Amino acid sequence: MQFIDEATIRVEAGKGGGGCLSFRREKYIARGGPDGGDGGIGGSIVLVADAALNTLVDFRFQPLYRADNGQPGSGRNKTGAGGVDKRVRVPVGTVVIDDETLETVGDFTVAGQEMPVAIGGHHGFGNTHFKSSTNRAPRRTTPGEPGEHRVLRLQLKLLADVGLLGLPNAGKSTLISTVSAARPKIADYPFTTLVPSLGVVSVGTDSSFVMADIPGLIEGAAEGAGLGVQFLRHLARTRILLHLLDVAPVERTDPLANARLIDDELSRYSPALAERPIWMVVSKSDLAETDEVDALLAELRRCYPQRPCFAISAATGAGLQQLTAALMRTIAGIALEREQNAEFAAAQATLEARITDDVLQSSLRRQARRKKRRPRGSGEVAAGDDGPDVVTVSE
Repeated sequence: MQFIDEATIRVEAGKGGGGCLSFRREKYIARGGPDGGDGGIGGSIVLVADAALNTLVDFRFQPLYRADNGQPGSGRNKTGAGGVDKRVRVPVGTVVIDDETLETVGDFTVAGQEMPVAIGGHHGFGNTHFKSSTNRAPRRTTPGEPGEHRVLRLQLKLLADVGLLGLPNAGKSTLISTVSAARPKIADYPFTTLVPSLGVVSVGTDSSFVMADIPGLIEGAAEGAGLGVQFLRHLARTRILLHLLDVAPVERTDPLANARLIDDELSRYSPALAERPIWMVVSKSDLAETDEVDALLAELRRCYPQRPCFAISAATGAGLQQLTAALMRTIAGIALEREQNAEFAAAQATLEARITDDVLQSSLRRQARRKKRRPRGSGEVAAGDDGPDVVTVSE
């Protein structure tokens, strides 16, 4: 299957039907008068959020969507049939952006949500419409108006409460597979995670939250290196970011230096996203001595006093219950605060709008780099091009 989280489409609403020029002609009825009907309204393009979809792959193969035109009016004051609306399904979590003005048109966060993105043209008037006491036999009609035409950029952002950050092989996939039913690929080499994955973490009998895993980040990710930057947008809706640090990296790198590297790449990708609450999590604690883990935690608390710090082991289960319980309490508190505090809710909405803008700007920069690296007069991708945001996964 293919996982595609960005696509550009063109939508064309239907044209309105023209008005009819007609006069009543029946036996024994003199001067029957005008009876030209109005045209029908053009069909609109309506996007519908569908929970059954989880990728934008269909839009890569079908980039053009047209609605039906309205039918012209006819005699005997018959109005033309209206054009049928074109309903296009998109995954829940899709953000729709006007590709010309870069204005956010819509954000689909609930299954079944509908939004017209191109309105059909208004119908034309038949000559009956212009009849008056001084103009008993009008010959005037109006044509139908053209429907809206737009180029839209679709960006898919997964809906999750908690997002996982870290270098490749930091233990993100192992964590999400341990605390949820998600089963991402896990191996002892980097970049085993090629696509984002979601898992529902149950805490107690009636509490749960959604966790998102993305490919690991590496140095230079903000400029397109590696896979992680292509999927950072899927952390845009999260409430908390878990920054996982391997206590004993195979490359023998400094965990604190790795922490600063990820923070720098995140800030360069989206300063607004970096303002989300970030928790530091020391993973694979079973592979190091207790004193070594405690020393790293103490150093993290010194360097990041505003961030909660945890040590976990997905292999032994150590620290997982404390981590998930703390996450559940914080997520519930954030939801309650947004519901009861209008000022806090407005601040969160402003932050989310800034993140959306940062994600769009990052996408535009990647698109510009691809065009710059592509050889002139060639349809092939130049060496070093990061290519489209497409990942093919064999099932």
